[in-house]
Amino acid sequence: MTSRVYRLHSTLELQLEDVHEFFDGYDLPVEIEDVDVTRRNNTLIVSAVAAEDNISKYTPTAQLKASITENRLYETEDGWQETPPEPDTGASISDDDDDGPQWGNFSDGSQMQEQEPEINSKLVEYACFKGDRETVLQNTALQYPMFEVLRDLAKFAEKGTLTAIVAVDDDLKAIRIVDGEGRSASVEVVDDPQERSSENTVDWRDNKFISG
Repeated sequence: MTSRVYRLHSTLELQLEDVHEFFDGYDLPVEIEDVDVTRRNNTLIVSAVAAEDNISKYTPTAQLKASITENRLYETEDGWQETPPEPDTGASISDDDDDGPQWGNFSDGSQMQEQEPEINSKLVEYACFKGDRETVLQNTALQYPMFEVLRDLAKFAEKGTLTAIVAVDDDLKAIRIVDGEGRSASVEVVDDPQERSSENTVDWRDNKFISG
């Protein structure tokens, strides 16, 4: 079976600890014996280790590449989220629109601050698999099996989109996964631009939208 990846675009984001959790319980494709997960500063690289000896140890195998960023999460009633909870307006002891005397506000303001509930937050590292094939999925050897890994990682992720056009046994197939769920997708075949009539093309030599 000959399989290839022609086009790929990813905006996947996962917590770094979720990436490690994914690979701890993941059954790799038969062509891949193991993966080497390496962090280099703010970059995460997941490299494929070939299951057979027909690939030279000097041949770079396919790898997934992600940038590592920090996002602040806030504790809410629904769990940890990126959006901070709405402030509790009932804790306010004054109204900015009230022009009357504020007899209780002659202090240094510490009383108001003490009544406002503190919002718990934490910084969490995220692995961001973002970009096209050359950025996210690199090297040719074991490229399609490693794409299958990325596809399953996209199903595991809760945020981001993965779109791709692949060929399996010379049959083109479109793949689209949004926020962990597979969506319907199709491959659209368009005419060769060279075969289109001159009326539908742009005259680059005499175009008012292009300045010299």
